[in-house]
Amino acid sequence: MTNTLKETPSHVQFAIVGGGPAGLMAAEALIDHGAHVHIFDAMPSLGRKFLMAGKSGLNLTHDEPFKLFLGRFGVSREHLEPALTDFKPGAIRAWAYELGVETFVGTSGRVFPKDFKAAPLLRAWLHRLRDRGATIHVRHKWTGWAQDETDATLHFETPDGTALVHADATVLALGGASWPKLGSDGAWVTPLHDKGVEIAALRPANCGFDVAWSDYLKEHFAGAPLKSVRLSFGDQAVPGDAVVTQTGLEGGPVYTLSAALRDTLEREGQAVLTVDLSPGRSLAELTEALNRPRGKKSMATHLKRTVRISGVKAALLREYLPADAFDDTAHLAAGIKALPIPLIATRPLEEAISTAGGVKLDAVDEGYMLKALPGVFCAGEMLDWEAPTGGYLLSACLATGRSAGDGAFYWITQRLDAGLDPQVAALLDPK
Repeated sequence: MTNTLKETPSHVQFAIVGGGPAGLMAAEALIDHGAHVHIFDAMPSLGRKFLMAGKSGLNLTHDEPFKLFLGRFGVSREHLEPALTDFKPGAIRAWAYELGVETFVGTSGRVFPKDFKAAPLLRAWLHRLRDRGATIHVRHKWTGWAQDETDATLHFETPDGTALVHADATVLALGGASWPKLGSDGAWVTPLHDKGVEIAALRPANCGFDVAWSDYLKEHFAGAPLKSVRLSFGDQAVPGDAVVTQTGLEGGPVYTLSAALRDTLEREGQAVLTVDLSPGRSLAELTEALNRPRGKKSMATHLKRTVRISGVKAALLREYLPADAFDDTAHLAAGIKALPIPLIATRPLEEAISTAGGVKLDAVDEGYMLKALPGVFCAGEMLDWEAPTGGYLLSACLATGRSAGDGAFYWITQRLDAGLDPQVAALLDPK
């Protein structure tokens, strides 16, 4: 069965493919210009990964000096800066407030809704988009373009069969390839690559790592929180809490270091993470405490009473220090302050919080239109950038979505101004 959105394909169609934050923000930007948009998503409902992110408290953006904020995007900063400047963290907070969602700044600078939830914001957002004329099509999985000369007819698989939709301007906001069960499966790589779009390989970002734990450690400490530690790699040191899993290490500080660790693993085949198990004490303080007479107490008791090392922390010391280190307080104290843990691999891409790689930023123009496909724009996580957790990921998705929506509108209006398609002018007149 074949369906079309309109019987008159010459009419302007703004198609947004992907109903996550980037796609919805692109739709909102177009609606702000007076356009009517159609939003397509493969899943039965929109914003599924957005809702998942909100389960632990929706981190909308980050409140810090803007230059520092921009620096979180690393080598992608130059490309992303115009979009991020046009929709700064303060503007994101104001946008949420317009939707009836008040926000606050946490002690770490992270910005959250006052109720920490994603669902109320998403409901309000979708309600406003529908009220302003957006048409939403769920269970429409985009598989590429129909075979024509214009690259303007989108091909969808639906429960009712194939749907062909003419779109004069399309914004693709299909996410990366992490959490595929929520809709971001990276299937868009093939149709874009086939059209000559430059794409960097998709890789896990903000991810955990595999460690070759002993059977003893896995049996007794898998799932144990590794609290109040400092993780280091290269010139970065990140305090916080991690988790020892059955396969390795997870947690905020691990994710912060994950890009450098991943790149080193790919380049050199190995990476060693350094863990400070007692960041509140200096090496000298630990050595002095450990030198106290132990008497008949076991080493486990001595470690617990003198330097508060027990449980999983003590197990890690046993895992990575030689046996004779426990008879040498200087060696033992040094191990507590800088315990080397070799990593053997990243966790699979589908488990990662976000995705690195994707459509190369040089492959899009300043309006996020694909240079190889005029009239097709990209936004959000399918672009080749990465950032740490802390509100940066969502900020860039919203900002690039907004810029892509603006870009799509201006591209169409430029065509109208050039007299290329005058019959659609009435559809673009802002109300």
